[in-house]
Amino acid sequence: MTSPIQSPFADHGDPFMPYPENTPAPEDLPGIEESEVAQLPVELLAILQRETNENLARAKAAKARLDAALTVRYATRAAEERRAAGKDTGTTRFDDGDFTVVADLPKRVEWDQPQLAAMVERIRAAGDDPAQYVDIAIRVPERKYAAWPQAIRQGFEPARTVKTGTLKVSIEPNEAAQ
Repeated sequence: MTSPIQSPFADHGDPFMPYPENTPAPEDLPGIEESEVAQLPVELLAILQRETNENLARAKAAKARLDAALTVRYATRAAEERRAAGKDTGTTRFDDGDFTVVADLPKRVEWDQPQLAAMVERIRAAGDDPAQYVDIAIRVPERKYAAWPQAIRQGFEPARTVKTGTLKVSIEPNEAAQ
C-alpha cells in the first residue's frame, strides 16, 4: 500500500488532506445537478472519477459472477422447458419456489454476405427488385476511406456525413505533481 504522500490523489479520510463532511461520494452524484458537480475542485473530481470507475468495475464483476451462477443453476432446466415447448431459442418461464424464472435465449442470426450479394444479383437479373426481399446497406470503413486517393474521396464526399460521439474526459495527475 502506498503512503498518502506517495498517492497522486488525496483519499477520503487521508490525514494529510482531509475533505469536509459534506464532500460528495459517488453514490451521491445522481442527486446533484451536473453544474454543481462541475464546480467541484479538480482534485475532488479526480477522486470521484477514480472511485466511480472502481465501483463500476466491482459492479460489473459482481454482475458477471451472478449471471454465471444463474446460468449454472437454470440453464439445463430452461433448455428442457424450451425443448418441451418445441423451441430452440426464445423465452421460457418456470417456477422455482415462490418465484418465476424467466430464461431468455435470444436468437442471433448471421448471414453470409458474399452469398447474400449473389442472391441479390440473381434477383436483380431476374428482373425483380431485391429491396422487396432484403435490406441493402453499403458501408465505407473510415480506414479504407482515409487510404483512398484524393480523387476517389472527392467523389464520395457528398455522401459522407461526419458526426461526433460522446466526449470522454479523464483526469490524471500531472507528472510534476507526483
